[in-house]
Amino acid sequence: MSFASIRIVTADLDGMVAFYERITGQKAERPAPPFAHFGGPGASLAIADVSTVAMLGGAMEPAANRSVLIEFEVDDVDGDFAALHPAAADVVLAPTTMPWGNRSALVRDPDGNVVNLFSRPAG
Repeated sequence: MSFASIRIVTADLDGMVAFYERITGQKAERPAPPFAHFGGPGASLAIADVSTVAMLGGAMEPAANRSVLIEFEVDDVDGDFAALHPAAADVVLAPTTMPWGNRSALVRDPDGNVVNLFSRPAG
């Protein structure tokens, strides 16, 4: 088995795509109007309009997550946070060195999902 992606279902596809384009520094691939995709090393991040899961009978609910962190390893947490803020007005945690050594900054995306920009300690 190979881990493929995380997909965020949203009612604000364009807003979410614009946010993640700022976070990743990538332009999203848009193979179909209700779907966007960010590729790269490791797993992919997909963002889809709620219409893509209509057949699931309400199993997916946009903007309802409170249990998953979407994490991006970056070279410069403070610099990336500064470039993102104040566009990401909902700051959960300003750049902080965690007890285990990682440097992290946490913000919420337009749907309220928590996004962690982090770097590992040198060494």
